[in-house]
Amino acid sequence: MIPSLGFAQAAAEAPKLDTGDTAWMLTSTALVLLMTIPGLALFYGGMVRKQNVLTIMMQSFAITCLISILWMVVGYSLVFSEGNAIIGGFGNLFLANVAIDSVNDLAKTIPETVFLTFQMTFAIITPALITGAFADRMKFSALLWFMGLWVIFVYAPVAHMVWGGGLMGEMGVLDFAGGTVVHINAGVAGLVACLVLGKRHGYGKVAHAPHNLTLSIIGASLLWVGWFGFNAGSAVTAGPNAGMAMLVTQIATAAAALAWMFAEWLARGKPSVLGVVSGAVAGLVAITPASGFVDPMGALIIGIVAGIVCFVASTTVKNALGYDDSLDVWGVHGVGGIVGAVLTGVFAKAAIAGKDAPLGLIDGNAGQVLTQIYGVLITIVFTAIVSLIILKIIDWTIGLRVDEATERDGLDLNLHGETVQ
Repeated sequence: MIPSLGFAQAAAEAPKLDTGDTAWMLTSTALVLLMTIPGLALFYGGMVRKQNVLTIMMQSFAITCLISILWMVVGYSLVFSEGNAIIGGFGNLFLANVAIDSVNDLAKTIPETVFLTFQMTFAIITPALITGAFADRMKFSALLWFMGLWVIFVYAPVAHMVWGGGLMGEMGVLDFAGGTVVHINAGVAGLVACLVLGKRHGYGKVAHAPHNLTLSIIGASLLWVGWFGFNAGSAVTAGPNAGMAMLVTQIATAAAALAWMFAEWLARGKPSVLGVVSGAVAGLVAITPASGFVDPMGALIIGIVAGIVCFVASTTVKNALGYDDSLDVWGVHGVGGIVGAVLTGVFAKAAIAGKDAPLGLIDGNAGQVLTQIYGVLITIVFTAIVSLIILKIIDWTIGLRVDEATERDGLDLNLHGETVQ
């Protein structure tokens, strides 16, 4: 009887795949991929000059292909296999030990193949976001080297530290869907990259106005829709947590779009299309780390704060400091990610997350705010230093920036031999 009882207990504890969870995660994976191609490609494509639209869209598409392969070869292993506090190991190199029926301990009700593909889409969009910071001026060859090395040496360690059992996860940093891993990470790297490359020729003197905001509003709309896979999908189940994550994502996004729109209306006399879509993205960014921990009121406040703060960061602060972050990657993703990460520490509730102990400040755990700030600082310092090293190595070897004539005449024709008529 004892062996039989032991077998029964083991069978009860074994992971059991759930078709509902699996169906939702398959859908979420497709939604997050939609965020990069075509969402981000269109969003960025409409904001650059006509002579560079194919280049910026090509960058998103090429990064999707490159990171997919790198994730299979080494990325998934470095993030989610057993390692140390900073980086994972090589237990899943070339997806070794991943079988058709295997599961990851972080997602026990879906196949590991679905979990790793879902996480792959996060690894794809993060470097793609960075391209907006140095739009119009990086060599395509340099971009491929930078993004490949960056995913291995920056994204993988940060993701492991937060989600893979590393340093920040052990500290108790809350990041439901990527405030630190994706947005602060990309924002800091983008800021460093635009500073290293320098300003676009004629910046501040020659108009660099968006060539087609119709593309940008379509792209932003696709980002908004895809973000439900990003945030609600991070629940990894088709249950109450996913439902609340979806609700608070919608509320924060709408609040941030309105907040940016009204702030711009007051400051400049007119509400712009670029402003309202930028505000929506700021809200999506800010609610990302909080989406599994906050209620609708918390989401409303996070959205309003993010819309106003990101508007100021992308206009007044950027103009005062004079750096050329072409498409406001730092102002929206970096600053918005920081706002969301810190406010997660304020508004996180145990009742929403399904925990017993208090989570955030309003729940009675004031220390969580400090924990969130520590997580933000670790991400900023680590990402800035390693990104700078990678950029400098590439600059010293093959060079980062196109020549002045190529930049003046347009990257589409000079780098890819094609133009938009």
